[in-house]
Amino acid sequence: MRARTVSAAGLIVTRTTSAPTSVCFQCLRHDSLPSPFPVQSRKYHPTRRRDASPFGAAVSAAQTIFKGMPKAPPGISVDPLRIVGKELKFLSKNIRQLLGSGHPALDKVAKYYTHSEGKHMRPLLVLLMSQATAIDPRKLPAEQSNPSPVDNPLSQPSILDDSNPDLNPLVSRATESHQYNIAGDDNILASQRRLAEITELIHTASLLHDDVIDNAVTRRASSSANTAFGNKMAVLAGDFLLGRASVALARLRDPEVTELMATVIANLVEGEFMQLKNTAQDEAKPVYTDDTLNYYLQKTYLKTASLISKSCRSSAVLGRCAPEVVEAAYSYGRNLGLAFQLVDDMLDYTVTEAEMGKPVGADLELGLATAPLLFAWKSNPELGPLVGRKFREEGDVQKARELVYQSNGVEQTRLLAQEYADKAVAAISDFPEGEAKSGLIEMCEKTMRRRK
Repeated sequence: MRARTVSAAGLIVTRTTSAPTSVCFQCLRHDSLPSPFPVQSRKYHPTRRRDASPFGAAVSAAQTIFKGMPKAPPGISVDPLRIVGKELKFLSKNIRQLLGSGHPALDKVAKYYTHSEGKHMRPLLVLLMSQATAIDPRKLPAEQSNPSPVDNPLSQPSILDDSNPDLNPLVSRATESHQYNIAGDDNILASQRRLAEITELIHTASLLHDDVIDNAVTRRASSSANTAFGNKMAVLAGDFLLGRASVALARLRDPEVTELMATVIANLVEGEFMQLKNTAQDEAKPVYTDDTLNYYLQKTYLKTASLISKSCRSSAVLGRCAPEVVEAAYSYGRNLGLAFQLVDDMLDYTVTEAEMGKPVGADLELGLATAPLLFAWKSNPELGPLVGRKFREEGDVQKARELVYQSNGVEQTRLLAQEYADKAVAAISDFPEGEAKSGLIEMCEKTMRRRK
């Protein structure tokens, strides 16, 4: 029985009491796999406080929203990082190799964020998806099981005029050696490893640009690039990362993957423009409507879920999977990406700066109305004028936070995030059982449990 549906430009959320609809898994082109048991989604329920309380107690209740959650069931005890540890071990090194520049200042700024420890969530998902949908290399067409080296250019190096001192000198296209020779899991193709790196390059470029837009001071417990080098250098470094990501993408020699990942960059920009507008309305005193949440979810897809969903899809495309498996990979990434951002928005209201490892409460300071506030706005019309002026007047931020804490905005955000996480698990329910599939499921559960 359907409980409720949320639609946002094609993003549909439906809760049902029946088992999730299975997606037929036929990833092998030449052999079929036995149908595995469907994975039942797991839902977490916070411990609710019964005391009706003023603002201080409401804040405390919001901060403990996750403390009542049980640990993952004993059947899921896999560590996603361990599964693809061989590949991730060399990820940062390979990315820095792609970013080498003969200009010392550009070389330093372009590699600045690669020296700090990030989550590497996006490349981790690409590698897990590559394993979960792997085809025996012996059963692939000859050109796929023995692909062209992912560093080989399509044009003469002299024409490209894009020297990279971190790569060995290119003698000629005929004699060029394969630069990408890190040994890893046999079930992950060289092109899929490079895709994981491209995904992280695009994400890091977006961080460089976002920090300039948001006037960020810190990033990953260090000075942000715009603080350390200035806005102009940070923007140019982000552009350079996108350029090198595009070159690496072209050398994968797959038009569909190129199209998918190129549109991610356009999605990021469009999502940023939607965020600058804040809501679908232009009035100074907007009113909450059914379009308000849809607008926010579409913005969230473009800014966050697009990269995750299209990189997961691209991984399956590179693995030459059947169309239904490609669709399942995309659905998993889209729903997990939406859940991830919803949890991120919720943490801005529920954790301390020490826990988060970065400033919290910044969304309202930046004039952003995220999911917890939108849910609170639905039952508190007085938030409309504050949203319209982007919380610029004195006392706006404090008042908005109080109304979010006093309403159930945080809890509704958690429930919506859980719906998306459940849909991500359901999307891969017919993938063959194994560590990689368990790792993908665990990533959904880690998303719901994360505190930073």
